[in-house]
Amino acid sequence: MHSWTSPALDPLPASGVPLRLFDTRAGRVVPILPLTPGTARLYVCGITPYDSTHLGHAATYHAADLMRRALHDTGYQVETAQNITDVDDPLLERADRDGVDWRELAASQVELFTKDMESLRIIAPETYRSVSEAMEQIIAVVRTLHERGRAYPVEANDAAGPDWYLDLSVDGALGDVSGWSEEQMLEVFAERGGDPDRAGKRGRFDPLLWRAEREGEPAWDAAELGRGRPGWHVECVCIAEEAIGLPFDIQAGGSDLIFPHHDLSAAHSVALGRPFAAAYAHSGMVAHQGEKMSKSLGNLVFVHRLVRDGVDPMAIRLVLMAHHYRSDWEWSEQELEQATVRLERYRDAARRGERCPATVEEMRAALRDDLDTARALEALDAWAEGRPVPRADDAAPGPDDVPAALDALFGITLES
Repeated sequence: MHSWTSPALDPLPASGVPLRLFDTRAGRVVPILPLTPGTARLYVCGITPYDSTHLGHAATYHAADLMRRALHDTGYQVETAQNITDVDDPLLERADRDGVDWRELAASQVELFTKDMESLRIIAPETYRSVSEAMEQIIAVVRTLHERGRAYPVEANDAAGPDWYLDLSVDGALGDVSGWSEEQMLEVFAERGGDPDRAGKRGRFDPLLWRAEREGEPAWDAAELGRGRPGWHVECVCIAEEAIGLPFDIQAGGSDLIFPHHDLSAAHSVALGRPFAAAYAHSGMVAHQGEKMSKSLGNLVFVHRLVRDGVDPMAIRLVLMAHHYRSDWEWSEQELEQATVRLERYRDAARRGERCPATVEEMRAALRDDLDTARALEALDAWAEGRPVPRADDAAPGPDDVPAALDALFGITLES
């Protein structure tokens, strides 16, 4: 799958200071020290390509983009992989509802998503791969799990063969990422694609590994497991392993992926005999009209519609920056208006040629401090208004081109 065109990236001279992120599994902010010296590897969970791209998506990929920029600022090379979940029940159901081929629906939504990422100046991943493209490797991994004794069959009355599930009891990895109790897991498992009460399962949270072919559904041949398609969680394990190797440094995604997706992806990896990710960074949920923005509720605000209506994509990024990436928040027109005014103030300051090493230093410090974008905006506001920015007395002189630093660190260009 072709990715989108990245914006030009001109990093500042390397700071050598590590990025610190809140690691969901550890429950605290930790320094990101790559497992491979000099190279940081990041995996970002991608979209299921229907109804793309809303502001919830934008917040997730904006956060991942800032992680990548912060790692560049430290001085690391960065390798990023991102998947496209183009073989999944919601996509197939939407295609059936609209009377279109699931591949056509996926392709149209992926194209829309990539255009939105270009508008927002998100750095493209080196590997951008759909599930359908990775099917050969996914089947090989599913068969390996079967050979290792981790898979078991569950009768499927509407299919010629059984469905296959991962037996979580063998490795005891359930809950390693989330740290949740079974009661917490049960609250969300069914609504997030799980089937805790299915007859024949050994454990309530055992995830579907391979779904037997049903009439009208896409299917692939998996030898002794029969024709069918993969479960959700094994897909990311396969794409990540092929693209950046296991284990890698950061697993990124929305907080709604903590459980079951990231928890059970890690469990699949453990079942294969290797760890998955060293750290897990999750972005908060975006609400609109009093509810979490979601496809099922229909309260989505789409990036392409905002841009079509004349909104500057850099103003959208400033709205996202106004909220810490881990926080839950609500989109409003008032915030967009404030961001638009803020963007013009920054552009006015840039036209005046205002240079300030203290502002650049504070922006860098804010970014590597768990992506503290609100702190960075405070420094930028002071710069635009001609107010002093605090600077340590013993600080060495550093870069002073604020617009260039804003572009390198936060992906915002002040060229109008």
